[in-house]
Amino acid sequence: MNHKTTCWVALILSMCLSSTITTLEGVRPIMRNIQQQKGANGNRWGVLVAGSNGYENYRHQADVCHAYQVLKKGGLKDENIIVFMYDDIANNTQNPKPGTIINKPNGPDVYKGVPKDYSGEHTNAKKFYAVLSGNRSAITGGTGKVVDSGPNDTIFIYYADHGAPGFVTMPVGENVFANDFIDVLKKKHAAKGYKKIVIYLEACESGSMFEGILTNNLNIYATTASNSTDPSFAAYCDNEYDTCLGDVFSVSWLEDSDKTDGRKETLKRQYERVRERTLHWDDGSSSEVMQYGDKMISNDFLVNYIGANPATNKNSKTNNAYFFDAPTIFVSQRDATILHLRHKLSIAPEGTSEKSEAEKRLLLEIAEREQVDNYIKRIVNLLFGEKSGYEVASVISSVRPSGQPLVDDWDCFKNYMKIYETHCGTLSTYGKKYSRTFANICNAGISEEQMIVASAKAC
Repeated sequence: MNHKTTCWVALILSMCLSSTITTLEGVRPIMRNIQQQKGANGNRWGVLVAGSNGYENYRHQADVCHAYQVLKKGGLKDENIIVFMYDDIANNTQNPKPGTIINKPNGPDVYKGVPKDYSGEHTNAKKFYAVLSGNRSAITGGTGKVVDSGPNDTIFIYYADHGAPGFVTMPVGENVFANDFIDVLKKKHAAKGYKKIVIYLEACESGSMFEGILTNNLNIYATTASNSTDPSFAAYCDNEYDTCLGDVFSVSWLEDSDKTDGRKETLKRQYERVRERTLHWDDGSSSEVMQYGDKMISNDFLVNYIGANPATNKNSKTNNAYFFDAPTIFVSQRDATILHLRHKLSIAPEGTSEKSEAEKRLLLEIAEREQVDNYIKRIVNLLFGEKSGYEVASVISSVRPSGQPLVDDWDCFKNYMKIYETHCGTLSTYGKKYSRTFANICNAGISEEQMIVASAKAC
């Protein structure tokens, strides 16, 4: 090989090497992103909570079971997925297909394989807080699994339930109040117990769990089924199961996750699609999906929190934002029980004990609703009726300006609800909508003694 040829070979090799280096430099950021998506720098955790029990609330456990299937197919390990569900639906005598749970008409069984880490009496707020905190010593019963996460881990929390201004419920014991929930997360943040947290919350007035409370410096992003003042809605309610099979917000994000590539879809894009889907209906059955906390996190890909299903990734398609996987009617979460009871009454044979029992239950539900309406009006009248500047209707439903929490004194709020229940009876799912009234009473400076006297007289 002569000198000239050698030079040409050297030049070509040099150009190829330079091109290879340039290509590698371009590939490295992509590879780093893929590694991060796979959780190479930390574990992905999932905490799934169905906050109700009873067959009429079938949908909440169905939503949670479906969420487990999404996370499991997405690559999260069972050891990192913790499930709270009362577990009284799959084998309920009213279930037409015992041993199974579906999340849409003619849908697949989403119950199979779901770990019931905390069921029955163990579905309570204290265990929920202990699990989030990673505090094994505070837990007896259940599997004992906790979120034993570190500073590089991500946590996905999904909660499906009945709610009211300031709290969501649990099947057993105390409510999960907004301030207590946020305090647990703040302590987790101070202990460097996570990198980022994403929360999806399905409940009426679910925005009140974060409005004016969740700051943007905790590396937490939350999206809710409704704002702080409106109900959320149940879906897939007209079927052989005599109950609603899912919730609009929940089935929207779940069905979207089933169809799209979690490596390519961001939290923000899913939020936008779910928001469009729930606001689209013009029949009064829409709720306003909201987002709170550190909204920059919404630019992250879904895979970082709920994983990505390889089967979906091979043939990912963009589904219509307004499309539900089966025909559906919607109903406010608080009215789902009424719908269930009316349907039971309509299908019961004439002249049977089943018909009489269905009618009795429906009339009792209606009577209890009327009773709590009257009790609340009496209490507010006794407290404010003679004071200038206050109107009964305003005290009952007045909403504080955007950005302010529901109440300034959370202890007062909880205490006044207990005072009411002591004198007037336990608040039902319907009755809990008046929690805003108790907050307004606290914000108005009413004393504990005044509240006790008014409750005793009114009830």
